[in-house]
Amino acid sequence: MKKIKLTTIIMTAFLAAGCCGNDSPKSLVLYYSQTGATKAVAECLAAKVGADIEEIEITAPYDGNFEETISRVIKEREGGILPELRPLNVRIEDYDVIYLGYPVWFGTYAPPVAALLETQNFDGRKIVPFCTFGSGGIESSSVDMASKLPGTEILQGYGVRNARIAAAPSELDYFLKANGYVEGTVETLPEFSEQHPVTEVEVAVFEAACGNYQMPLGTAVSTGSRTLADGTVEYNFTVNTSSPTGEAVKGTIYVTCAQGRDPEFTRVVR
Repeated sequence: MKKIKLTTIIMTAFLAAGCCGNDSPKSLVLYYSQTGATKAVAECLAAKVGADIEEIEITAPYDGNFEETISRVIKEREGGILPELRPLNVRIEDYDVIYLGYPVWFGTYAPPVAALLETQNFDGRKIVPFCTFGSGGIESSSVDMASKLPGTEILQGYGVRNARIAAAPSELDYFLKANGYVEGTVETLPEFSEQHPVTEVEVAVFEAACGNYQMPLGTAVSTGSRTLADGTVEYNFTVNTSSPTGEAVKGTIYVTCAQGRDPEFTRVVR
């Protein structure tokens, strides 16, 4: 909660400063989408914040199936190659706040966004990352972005699993208000309880949420939980898992159990 509160103060002050001058801060939703998932989130986000919207396009699209796309990206990464971008129809310097969206590939923003960061000057902008992913990546990609763009301010970002795109509109509403990006009030979420060794019931919840995922997500060893006002129970499972390079690491998997619905995990943090 401390990060959200700090970001809210920063963003609210920034918006207030803009409103006191002749011009209010101008926002742009700028995104890359391969399958349409990130596009759907981008369009919803643009409508909620009243921003301009622009799609990042490449001259040779990743239009193969999953295996072909992964194979191409691996070859590009090994060769230090970034895709060639089509020219943008907007100027980055015309905007104060940029909501930058992308799918997460290999734990970070997709190559077209990497190419964008190499070819455009974002100095002085405030950037709000948003992404879609199979398991997680908003935290790691935001860190990578901050390292790549030291002249910008990377604010609290939003991420959603591809399997949960339908939840994006309501989650975005909470995210935008909680962080001060739009006006409004939201419920203050309770803190998770202290971690304790998982019980048989909690292991069953974890397996129901994560057991069918296409890649192993790890073994749950402990968890905390909290209950929201609508009766939804959320867990933050600590797991023994592995890094993308195969090293044994600890991770956190967030699981939500809404009333009348099967448990589902919302994101993985390694």
